Amino acid sequence: MNERATNAIDATAPASAPAASADGAVSTPRRVAHIRDASVNLAHGSGGRAMRDLIEDVFVSTFDNPMLAALEDQAVVPLAQLAAYGDRLAFTTDSYVVDPLFFPGGDIGTLAVSGTVNDLAVSGATPLFLSCSVVIEEGFAVESLRRVAASMQRVALVAGVAVVTGDTKVVERGCADKLFINTAGIGVVRRDVSVSARYARPGDVVIVNGYLGDHGAAILVARQQLALESDVESDCAPLNGLITVMLNACPQIHCLRDATRGGVATVLNEFAQSSNVTIRIREADVPLREEVKGACEILGLDPLYLANEGKLVAVVPSHAAARVLAAMRTHPLGREAAAIGEVEEGPGGLVVLHTVFGGQRIVDMLVGEQLPRIC
Repeated sequence: MNERATNAIDATAPASAPAASADGAVSTPRRVAHIRDASVNLAHGSGGRAMRDLIEDVFVSTFDNPMLAALEDQAVVPLAQLAAYGDRLAFTTDSYVVDPLFFPGGDIGTLAVSGTVNDLAVSGATPLFLSCSVVIEEGFAVESLRRVAASMQRVALVAGVAVVTGDTKVVERGCADKLFINTAGIGVVRRDVSVSARYARPGDVVIVNGYLGDHGAAILVARQQLALESDVESDCAPLNGLITVMLNACPQIHCLRDATRGGVATVLNEFAQSSNVTIRIREADVPLREEVKGACEILGLDPLYLANEGKLVAVVPSHAAARVLAAMRTHPLGREAAAIGEVEEGPGGLVVLHTVFGGQRIVDMLVGEQLPRIC
């Protein structure tokens, strides 16, 4: 929205935030609106009453907060509130274009919040605030839009973040594929933490937090390209709680990254290249569900490249590896955590897999897409 009256989807804040503004003024009671249209039309993007009603009905009512009713053009956050969490600001943005929008274990809304929260958390930041911008195709069902917004709020509550501003656009039928979402986020990095893809050192241990490839397999099932004997659901989840547990066990974790598009193989290559090291992993130690293995064998896919939406890769000092693993296994998202390899001196940017047959092969950076429209 470019129009002032409707430029903010909302202006929420975490549950601990006061209802009053910085100057002591109490926020206006939340407006109530309801749209009767079954689907979104171009009027809902016009900047007028229809647009405002859509925003209030779908987004304001879902991302509910005492600060919400102001509908300003921006969210203003006191710096003192941020400084209480650390000394560096983390800022990220991502766009989501998954097909289908709804899949086993989640939807585009769960992806949007989880993905941005995770991008902040792997920097060592405490995620705090998100924006949400949506591009809606004319004809998209309003009830489906409500369902997506509800998923976003549900994950935001779990992650302890608030959606505080945003934008809504409606485009003509055929000019988009149902719904696109962009979320940006800010968080604050703890003072005792410094993680980077550049910090992997020889002797470090490579750790993942559980079964890999579930999201990619779930998308395959949702597209009806594959029939499995048992259901595989997306692993989509916010990882900031797990990462807090890990950093409490070892603030000196060297590298952290969530393994989304391109999978674990791509993340390991990024670490190896940025740190100018060799990383060796053991196929026998890589956690994979049998259903995911079978799907990959049938379709000729490598599970190391399958997308994940609730999995991370960590590189930790060897002396802390056991402690970090033990801490991860106390958290629901880390119960299947495993050490899968080590960092070595050697040719920079090289990732080597030791296979279950006793051989070795190079795991290169993914070229192109295994699966389109995955997240």
